[in-house]
Amino acid sequence: MTVVTIITPALVIKTLLPPRSQAARSPSPGSKRPCARSAGRWRSCETLGPSRELSAGQEGRRGAPGTCPACAPMLRALTNARRLARPWKALRARSCASHGPAGPPEIQVRALAGADHRIAEILMNRPSACNALGNVLVNQLLEALAQLREDQQVRVLLFRSGVKGVFCAGADLKEREQMSEAEVGIFVQRLRGLMNEIAAFPAPTIAAMDGFALGGGLELALACDLRVAASSAVMGLIETTRGLLPGAGGTQRLPRCIGVALAKELIFTGRRLNGAQAQALGLVNHTVSQNEDGNAAYHRARELAQEILPQAPIAVRLGKVAIDRGMEVDIASGMAIEGICYAQNIPTQDRLEGMAAFREKRPPRFVGRSSQVFNSNYLLVMGEIFQSLEKQTGDL
Repeated sequence: MTVVTIITPALVIKTLLPPRSQAARSPSPGSKRPCARSAGRWRSCETLGPSRELSAGQEGRRGAPGTCPACAPMLRALTNARRLARPWKALRARSCASHGPAGPPEIQVRALAGADHRIAEILMNRPSACNALGNVLVNQLLEALAQLREDQQVRVLLFRSGVKGVFCAGADLKEREQMSEAEVGIFVQRLRGLMNEIAAFPAPTIAAMDGFALGGGLELALACDLRVAASSAVMGLIETTRGLLPGAGGTQRLPRCIGVALAKELIFTGRRLNGAQAQALGLVNHTVSQNEDGNAAYHRARELAQEILPQAPIAVRLGKVAIDRGMEVDIASGMAIEGICYAQNIPTQDRLEGMAAFREKRPPRFVGRSSQVFNSNYLLVMGEIFQSLEKQTGDL
């Protein structure tokens, strides 16, 4: 007798959500784990609504999980999101003994001027090592992402290089030679976490590749939503030519970008591509001829960001969520994710403004506001999506 397994949304989501232990379901008595808001990650409880009386025994424990009515739903959503993306949860930059010293600045973070002030850019500037990803650069990139994530004014984030002819040369192999095997494992995990943080950034991200993007440098670009390259740029996952394999998402993001067979060919051979070849494969969105200043891809990336900038920011962010999560499940589950994201956009002032502007035949003026409390943190939205899917498909 043939056994047929019916693939349903519930089964897919059950596969995506690993079961929690009983300890995770029920905090131990007297647990002192503070509410996430108390760490400054969100606004204080009082800013979300009127102050609430605490029941007997809860005085002095407003930060404990579940005791704050305003915090509890988001804490539950965050718990679900962490189950979905454990590598994303704690790989923030912290200057400590285990991660190495902060070191001199190897990046510059700034908002563009004038009408483009909602476009932020991270400029990698480590000329002595061609922007190779060492401990200091990784730490500083993680710290910058952590700060930019909380800035609701940022609508597009650009990654570029301050070193002419180079985007990012990949992991710093000279630095890695000085590491023990255990230290290499820790570093690679942090490098993988950096790429996940870039991919999970709530606003659209664009990589401007004006030069070499090899190994981890291309993995960084692959973690971005969009890629622009100069025709003279050289890119490739060349790890197999060094006795390694891509370890920061390259084996996963490249096939999702250009297809499995082509990704295998490029990784197996360690082949390098120029900008035009990369565009032909769908690896980059746009290719431009390089200029004398060596920043043609950056200027094209800015133009692309300027096209995104006028659009409704909440709708753009939710569109990113729907695409990213929908591509990881079957189409039925993907349609459910799209429906939930669409419903999140209904109470926004931007939706009403868009319809009013259409009626009045004028350009819309989007402000990125909702008539309900809207949390744009990518992980929280993920948790809310899958909480809703759990309700739709039954107890998982």
